Amino acid sequence: MTEFVTHNVKRFIVEKPEGYVFTPGQATDVAINKPEWKEARRPFTFTSLTADRVLEFTIKGYPERHGVTEALHQLEAGEELILSEPFGTIQYKSEGVFIAGGAGITPFIAIFRELFQENRIEGNRLIFSNQTAADIILEKELKFYFNKPGQLLLTLTSEKNPAYLQERITKDFLEEYITNWAQPFYLCGPPAFTKDIKQALVELGAPVEELVFEK
Repeated sequence: MTEFVTHNVKRFIVEKPEGYVFTPGQATDVAINKPEWKEARRPFTFTSLTADRVLEFTIKGYPERHGVTEALHQLEAGEELILSEPFGTIQYKSEGVFIAGGAGITPFIAIFRELFQENRIEGNRLIFSNQTAADIILEKELKFYFNKPGQLLLTLTSEKNPAYLQERITKDFLEEYITNWAQPFYLCGPPAFTKDIKQALVELGAPVEELVFEK
């Protein structure tokens, strides 16, 4: 089963292999079981809960690349995917600040869902940057989880909209909105985004060992 969650992001519901176990935040290499695509494996994050009877992936399509994501978005019900073993270094440690850029939110979705189910999400914060409001993945769900003042900061970089912040996440931005540097920081987004945020956090006093990102 597939359905759009934004104009260019689809949710995929996939049969779960027997005994398949992962930790929220982890990913797997996915390939399409067709001769022309079987060797084209790409990493995608689980957005379902570990205990769910199915697997869910939330995948942004990049049709301009004419690659795996475009082919995935064109799949029909009943077609097969090939999965590898789960992997990844993004795992929840304790209450902290999650910082995501665009589709980089996906490793955090399963973490948020599990924390909410276990009544442990309060005390965490999310800073989420997108180009436009239409690009925000699962905005309503995120607002449901982070429903107290200051818990959720949504910022846009390519659209003026009074309902959102309109700033890039820079060192100055982080210094303005964060006061506690002795806590975990969970980072995910485009490589340049993650690199810049890591550097800014360290310069502001965040211990390197408290930075959680995909290595």
